[in-house]
Amino acid sequence: MIIMVQGIEIEVLKKQIKNLHLSVLPPNGAVRISVPATVSDESIRLFAVSKISWIKEQQNKFKTQLRHNEREYVSGETLFIWGKQHYLKVEYSNKGNGFEIQGETAVLTVRKESSARQRENYVHEVLRGYLKTEITRLLPIWEAKTGLNCKRWQTKYMKTHWGSYSKKTGSISFNLQLAKKPVDCLEYIIVHELGHIQHRNHGKGFIEYMDKYLAYWRETKDKLNGLTLDFIE
Repeated sequence: MIIMVQGIEIEVLKKQIKNLHLSVLPPNGAVRISVPATVSDESIRLFAVSKISWIKEQQNKFKTQLRHNEREYVSGETLFIWGKQHYLKVEYSNKGNGFEIQGETAVLTVRKESSARQRENYVHEVLRGYLKTEITRLLPIWEAKTGLNCKRWQTKYMKTHWGSYSKKTGSISFNLQLAKKPVDCLEYIIVHELGHIQHRNHGKGFIEYMDKYLAYWRETKDKLNGLTLDFIE
């Protein structure tokens, strides 16, 4: 269900929980309230109104956060991989696309007539490969440490979440943008989403879980949410 409060769109999710939970989500400040199934619509609206100043404050942080300019994938642009900045060098070939890291340079080989969207799609697939490799390495480690296992996982480009867990399918989704962030940010998301297998919300039990397995998670969360985001139309 969607409600509007002072011009702000708020997604409302009714769940089998005891308390109301308000979230303003990266990267663009989407607002979500999770509420007990028995709470009335009027009570939800009053709760949202009481938190509107805080919501606007959080959304303003996302609005003023640095974002990359819209990319054309031409020489001279910058590309971040695992938190390190690389300068893009575009070379042309009709023998197929290619991508190689050479020190601080990321060499992208494409057809000269290729569009910016085609180049972007190819780079995203390269990053997807990097991300899958790291998830394949790290996820089993954290599953063993926490004793929590997901049935499957996937990578996809998401605008409002760094990761998500589906109780229905038992799967975790990882934002493709994580390949651009430091590896410890990916680890934080892995531990976070594994936690949702056992804890449906971010209540006391979830906080205790995070403190137990990732003592520095708060600092990493702040770092991740403070990093430059991709251009969003």
